[in-house]
Amino acid sequence: MKAADLPLYYNMCEILEHNLDTRADKTAILSDDGSMTFGEVSRQVNQVGNALLRLDVRFGDCVAILCPDRAEWITAFFATAKIGGTALGMNTLLKTDEYDYILGDSRARVLIVHESLLSVIQPVVAGHATLGQIIVIGNSGDHGYTTFDDWIDSESESLDAARTHRDDFCSLHYSSGTTGMPKGVLHAHKDYPLIARLAGVDVFGMTEADRTFSVAKLFFVYGIGGNLIFPWYVGASCVLYAGSPRQVAGVLKTIESYEPTVFVSVPTVYGAILAMPTFKERYSLDSVRMCISAGEALPAAVWQAWKDATQLEILDTIGCTETYHTFMANRPGAIRPGSSGKPIAGYDVRLVDEDGNDVPAGEVGHLMVRGESTALFYLHQYEKSRHTFRGEWLFTGDRYSVDRDGYYWHAGRGDDMLKVGGLWVSPVEIENVLSEHDAVTECAVVGHYDNAHLLKPKAFVCLREGTEASKETLGELLKLCAGRLDAHKRPRWIEFVDDLPRTATGKVQRFQLREQ
Repeated sequence: MKAADLPLYYNMCEILEHNLDTRADKTAILSDDGSMTFGEVSRQVNQVGNALLRLDVRFGDCVAILCPDRAEWITAFFATAKIGGTALGMNTLLKTDEYDYILGDSRARVLIVHESLLSVIQPVVAGHATLGQIIVIGNSGDHGYTTFDDWIDSESESLDAARTHRDDFCSLHYSSGTTGMPKGVLHAHKDYPLIARLAGVDVFGMTEADRTFSVAKLFFVYGIGGNLIFPWYVGASCVLYAGSPRQVAGVLKTIESYEPTVFVSVPTVYGAILAMPTFKERYSLDSVRMCISAGEALPAAVWQAWKDATQLEILDTIGCTETYHTFMANRPGAIRPGSSGKPIAGYDVRLVDEDGNDVPAGEVGHLMVRGESTALFYLHQYEKSRHTFRGEWLFTGDRYSVDRDGYYWHAGRGDDMLKVGGLWVSPVEIENVLSEHDAVTECAVVGHYDNAHLLKPKAFVCLREGTEASKETLGELLKLCAGRLDAHKRPRWIEFVDDLPRTATGKVQRFQLREQ
């Protein structure tokens, strides 16, 4: 599928509304807050759209949504796109100063916020002249804001979609960078059916019979793609979970209760589930037919442990906010554990050196990707845009190698690579070896200077519950590395820690470990 296959004037709300002809009464959303059919979702979308129009939200205006994964998040998102606005799903785990930055950078006209998050963002809303209205999902307390239910209560359940061009922007996403403030990425109406077809259908094989569940939240492109756009594109249902991915028992209980067939998760959660004693005996995963992973490279040891425990294979993938979703993946029946798989149809990748020349197979290079769902720039970030968006190609910042069979292997972010004794070292390679030890739940490797001011690898290791951080465990890890790694790649120091610093979307913040 290509963008040219879509009508010139296309609104992404069609992904919802194409289900109304034959599936209006089918359940579209399941959650602890209740379920909704496609028909009920569509009617609420129209009410929200009419309410936004009444607030004079115009073509291209930004509507910010700050809410846990709930039906109101979805209806607000689709309603904004339906009237030709730009929907911004805000990360629910940020700090007040970060919300202040995003509200200013996006120039949001309306903020729809859940009552549980109002206290975090309320201190800065008065400082934004463009922000004309605040709507609260739940109880607004004594702030005097209009509640979501009252706001849409008298609105019509009918609304015609705006005549949007397929290249018009319809959503704004702030990337989860490991340093600095997040960068705004705009995506067009065309990007939604493109990723749904190229990834959801052609790679993952989703059908109307599926039911998806994602620990990655809707504000994250990985989450909205895998747990909303992909299933609704084929008429499947999705399960919403408002809890934290770190609450592993809640994740497993949700799987047992709602019986999804597709589990969309991240390496950290797979590892945390495996660390829970007798999880398979305590919770049923029998409904799941497919497991997907993204966000970070999935260690082969975690893949194998999951397969041994559940008989389910994990499809490790890579995507990014700039491409909207997956551009490389392992396929069912063609998995190489530890790799990110192969490029999917519709996307091309290259590995280049510092001068932009292609590197030979087996050598590590900078990963470049091109595809029609790729964004064009970062909002208000001219220099960063020039660095990342290079004509047709996107400079991802990741370092990869490719083997003779065409499988791509993650070597770390460009600024994470270590030069030890004049030789490049991938921290991911060391982490994969450490992860093979049964006591290790997760780990991260960074560069650390020794007494001679020479850079050497240092490992931060989290141990399985009940395992003692002893000299014996340390010796076993050092012995494992000695048997598997060249001398210059072996960690000179191993520090046991309770957890690793992460971004709100789960990526390890290595710069914090380096600062330690």
